[in-house]
Amino acid sequence: MSISLRVLAASAALAFAGSTLAAAPKTEAPPVKHRTAQQQRMADCNKRATGKKGDERKAFMSSCLKKKAAPTAH
Repeated sequence: MSISLRVLAASAALAFAGSTLAAAPKTEAPPVKHRTAQQQRMADCNKRATGKKGDERKAFMSSCLKKKAAPTAH
């Protein structure tokens, strides 16, 4: 195969590849996943536990997730 035919074939291949990439449909955002009641409770308790650490946070999260009244800070 002569050089000019090789160049022509390579150019055609690149042009075809570029046009298929440009014409590819854009991906849509994944569907929104709704949280279960437990996941929502965990998120809410996690927000309320801001600033708590260690055993205090563990006790707070446990009581919050069980829907008990939150322990008061000493």
